[in-house]
Amino acid sequence: MPEIESSARVIVLLTIAGYLGVMLFVGFLAARFSSASLTHYFLGGRKMKDWVVALSAVASGRSAWLVVGVSGMAYARGLSAIWALPGYVLVELFMFWFVGVRLRRFSAMSDDITVPDYLESRFRDTTHILRIASVVLFFLFVAPYLAAQFSAGGKAFASSIGVSPVWGVTITALIVLVYTVLGGFLGVSLTDVLQALLMIIGLLVLPIVCVYNAGGVGEVLHALQAQDAALVDPLSLGLGALIGFLGIGLGSPGNPHILVRYMSIENPDRLRRSALYGTLWNVLMGWGAIWIGLAGRTFIPENILPGGDTEYIFPALAAQFFPPVLLGLMIAAILAAIMSTADSQILIVASGVTRDIIQKLTAWGKRLSERSLVALSRWVVVLLVLVGLLASLLAELEVLPKDKVFWLVLFAWSGLGASFGPAVIISLYWRRMTVWGAFAGIVTGAVVTVLWKSIPAIKNLISDNIPALKGLTYELVPAFILACIAIWTVSLLTRPKPEAVRDREKLTADAN
Repeated sequence: MPEIESSARVIVLLTIAGYLGVMLFVGFLAARFSSASLTHYFLGGRKMKDWVVALSAVASGRSAWLVVGVSGMAYARGLSAIWALPGYVLVELFMFWFVGVRLRRFSAMSDDITVPDYLESRFRDTTHILRIASVVLFFLFVAPYLAAQFSAGGKAFASSIGVSPVWGVTITALIVLVYTVLGGFLGVSLTDVLQALLMIIGLLVLPIVCVYNAGGVGEVLHALQAQDAALVDPLSLGLGALIGFLGIGLGSPGNPHILVRYMSIENPDRLRRSALYGTLWNVLMGWGAIWIGLAGRTFIPENILPGGDTEYIFPALAAQFFPPVLLGLMIAAILAAIMSTADSQILIVASGVTRDIIQKLTAWGKRLSERSLVALSRWVVVLLVLVGLLASLLAELEVLPKDKVFWLVLFAWSGLGASFGPAVIISLYWRRMTVWGAFAGIVTGAVVTVLWKSIPAIKNLISDNIPALKGLTYELVPAFILACIAIWTVSLLTRPKPEAVRDREKLTADAN
């Protein structure tokens, strides 16, 4: 990987600084609007336009997992990495077209700001068990998600301009902190639009340049064939891995930072237009990430990448092919992928603390004004970023276990998707579903995800006779299926509240 001269490094840094300055400026512009109420701070006042929702959902949903993770996986696995794409593309098209429309209408009718808000309203849950369980799981699964984003920022800086991963992680976290604290959901959504455009440019320009310099698509595939025939075999990954990759899309219905995008749109009928925008951008960005990894093998041997980590391939290629200004834009594209998800995740957990716990469950919170709650939310955001930064720094210093961005994000994506996806979808279409059915589905999805992922460690502690479930397929697939079964079974064994059924029928009639 080429060394960058000091003069070029200054240009790169100035380009990145310009991009970060724009992000901060947007945060300042959105600050006044976001201070009006919790609905404004966490949901943009339900005033988002269709194209903003589309770009924001795509940018926050893909994160560093796509730019850093998928490109690194394509470098390591070859063409079989394409199976990571169709699952989430098709499921998100379904979510925009059907589920999102209904969720937006139902949540607005009940004045719900968060996913726990919606679940509690839908089932008339006076025990608050769904709200409490939801917030606990937010903390459990969003923490590794956030740490993975900051870690990816460290990789971007380290592999492109020689800044240490520790400083890269710190800079990433602090920038996210400032514009998220100030701008809230509006600031996050507007910066997501800019970040999505930058991601699209980066994931289209870099692979085109690399493939062109390699001599074309045929030459890239020929070079991969010469290295290892499995690299050009899209079915080389095995049935279990194939099912797991296709099942990645099952995470979209349950990840709250995507669901709130549907809830925020001004006109729910426009979500189907958003679906077309979002699907096009998902396909273009996904293929771009794949070809970055494939073409990268023809230029950069794995032993040249820092620590042999294939997730450095995007910034390493950018440093090899582009002059300083364009390199700065490519690094900004990685930062865009990171920040567009990190800011959304932070807001989700902050809303869980402020709205779902303090305002809804404490007498003190009920007495606070809307502006006071927004101010409190901003302090919660500060605390969350500092905790995520500390965890990322400890991982970089190898005090805590360090995992690859791709797999760390997939675990968090799985936990959230399996916990909330079945509950949200089924609740929107089956009036017989009960609060205890929802609780059973949420808990089942979370428990199966953790156990499926943890079986190898349990096996080493207890008995070698325990099957290594993790190797069979991605944990999201069995967790999602079992959560659906739990919802159906427990709902049939319990009775829905009559008032919840009446509400559901009224909402359905009004929505249709």
